Amino acid sequence: PEKKFGVVVVGVGRAGSVRMRDLRSAHASSAFLNLIGFVSRRELKCIDEVQQISLEDALSSQAVDVAYICSENTSHEGYIRQFLNAGKHVLVEYPMALSWTAAKDLWELAEQKGKVLHEEHIELLMEEFAFLKKEVVGKDLLKGSLLFTAGPLEEERFGFPAFSGISRLTWLVSLFGELSLVSATLEERKEDQYLKMTVCLETENKRPLTWIEEKGPGLKRNRHLSFHFKSGSLENVPNVGDNRNIFLKDQTIFVQKLLGQISEVELAAEKKRILHCLWLAEEIQKCCG
Repeated sequence: PEKKFGVVVVGVGRAGSVRMRDLRSAHASSAFLNLIGFVSRRELKCIDEVQQISLEDALSSQAVDVAYICSENTSHEGYIRQFLNAGKHVLVEYPMALSWTAAKDLWELAEQKGKVLHEEHIELLMEEFAFLKKEVVGKDLLKGSLLFTAGPLEEERFGFPAFSGISRLTWLVSLFGELSLVSATLEERKEDQYLKMTVCLETENKRPLTWIEEKGPGLKRNRHLSFHFKSGSLENVPNVGDNRNIFLKDQTIFVQKLLGQISEVELAAEKKRILHCLWLAEEIQKCCG
């Protein structure tokens, strides 16, 4: 490629580290990108010969065209706003913001600045999701449920569970269309680091879907699903292969957006879905009040 986009990675935890590795891989999408440095609150100086740079330098540098936001969820909105205002394209790990209003605002800012704003959704690139998508197509849903269990997660850093767990909601919306909220409850025992959020949703055809997030010490990271159709049931997903290079698949989509290779129709549908999921997450949070 004639032009390479200069990239800075903000936040070098699990996702940020994978992003830095991918940016230096021999992958086709990485040929369009040039990793300039990383931003971290910790004093790290350099990681595998990649230099740490200050946030101020990342924002003002002419060499930086793109920011990958891989920091804690609570900081996403602020970083996106700063980088868009500085005229940079942004890739952000989900959720882009912890409120629907903020997300809508950020999309408007990106459009106003003529910049790409891309919210990562690797869960839609998983083999399991591809399998489910094929399984549910053309079937008439009667009812369904999705339960996700995992270890504790700090709300102060990751936001309310409907936002930190928005990838599960994204699965349901991507499989069954836009949903409406019927009810939501949150059972919490802070001293035990335990929480259980139970959400009752409804499809446009008034079919019930239940989404449960349960987090606490000793709970294994697991997804249990059960969908009942007129023509039979689907209980959990068989082992359908691994999800290697899933962040690279996401990066490929982002590069296609940078190069203007994704149609306006697709971009509009994606934005609509993202905002719908964030709107639902906010309604759930209000409901759990």
